[in-house]
Amino acid sequence: MTTSLLNNTVLTLNGVSHAYQQKSTFSQISFALAKGQIGCLLGPSGCGKTTALRCIAGFENVSGGSIYLNEKLVSTADFHLSAEKRQIGMVFQDYALFPHLSVEKNVAFGLHGMERKLRQKRVDELLEVVGLLMHKNAYPHELSGGQQQRVALARALAPKPELLLLDEPFSNLDVALRERLGLEVREILKQQNATAILVTHDQHEAFAIADEIGVMHQGQIQQWDSAYQIYHEPANRFVADFVGEGVFLPGKVLAHDSIEIELGVIGGNMPRDCCLGCTVDVLVRPDDVVHDDHSPAQARVIAKAFRGADFLYTLELASGLRLLSLVPSHHNHAIGEKIGIKLEIDHVIAFHAQACCRERSGRQWPHWISRSADSPIPSLACLRKLHRCSVIGLAREACLKIGLPPQGLFRRRFALNFALSCSESSWPANFGLA
Repeated sequence: MTTSLLNNTVLTLNGVSHAYQQKSTFSQISFALAKGQIGCLLGPSGCGKTTALRCIAGFENVSGGSIYLNEKLVSTADFHLSAEKRQIGMVFQDYALFPHLSVEKNVAFGLHGMERKLRQKRVDELLEVVGLLMHKNAYPHELSGGQQQRVALARALAPKPELLLLDEPFSNLDVALRERLGLEVREILKQQNATAILVTHDQHEAFAIADEIGVMHQGQIQQWDSAYQIYHEPANRFVADFVGEGVFLPGKVLAHDSIEIELGVIGGNMPRDCCLGCTVDVLVRPDDVVHDDHSPAQARVIAKAFRGADFLYTLELASGLRLLSLVPSHHNHAIGEKIGIKLEIDHVIAFHAQACCRERSGRQWPHWISRSADSPIPSLACLRKLHRCSVIGLAREACLKIGLPPQGLFRRRFALNFALSCSESSWPANFGLA
């Protein structure tokens, strides 16, 4: 991202990094928000999202990169504009309302420099927007959690800040109220044409409020995109796994548009740099697995969670692999019961299998297994010394399973056409299993 900013760009981060006591909190974060746009930093605890928000607010110094507000430089490693000069509003996780002030006076708190009539007009306007005008004389302890949240939002919007920051604002609310308030907050922000950025670990909250979402993991933004693109076109395995429930099933690429998994052949695009025959992991979400009594594919119910209109079933396939299925709740199946299932996947999401990734990165075998420089397979002499070893023949490959106490089980897949010094029928003897 360059520093040549569009006229309507409010916030720009260029390669921003932060470290605490020489330990990196996040690194090389880059994104931009236009006027009236709502962004979100979404990620698990410890990924650096709240620290990034604090850097934008001016509460933390950055160790690298630059932050711009309305094309004005506010943060670099050598320059820091103080928080009070950034014209930023903030809604905190605990709301931070003044308990001794009424709702009206809480909202008016940041408007001391404004003429009295204009201040009252602005306060009444915002209380009308958040639906609390009739509670203007109430105190925070007399309000519900949702009402307190809206007071905090109105107070932050009152001075018409250049940017509004929301730090997990709904985490203290129950699920139903959280979902309703999320839609209300988005409507209020859009009505005020406010530019805002939200921090949360809740994907549903992010999807409901934000125009663009940055999924963070281990201090880096893995993908910055719309909610739809993140869900349907995840940039990597972490994004796919974090956003939306689902499991990965092993598959084999048969052609450029077809992948074979245990439940059959499905149509979809393979990873760009994956060749035919490559092993992949296919993401299967609960809504992809449909209950069908007439399907030859059977799965055993091993757990279920009632969700009102639906059951979320955990199913076990014949191979022992497990997947999730979202089924209408009038299909009430018992634990241990076998049911017919079929896949209805409109858009296939697949990634290189983790074993395949190890091959491409050159870490084919643990360092404690010796192998020759010109062979991807350990020497047979080394394999004979192993505690236990077995070879499982599959359709197009073999899976070598090695057990080395205390390291545990190590698996290695290799194509059947690898140059072995033994035939398939003599594997047991050559691998020290006879």
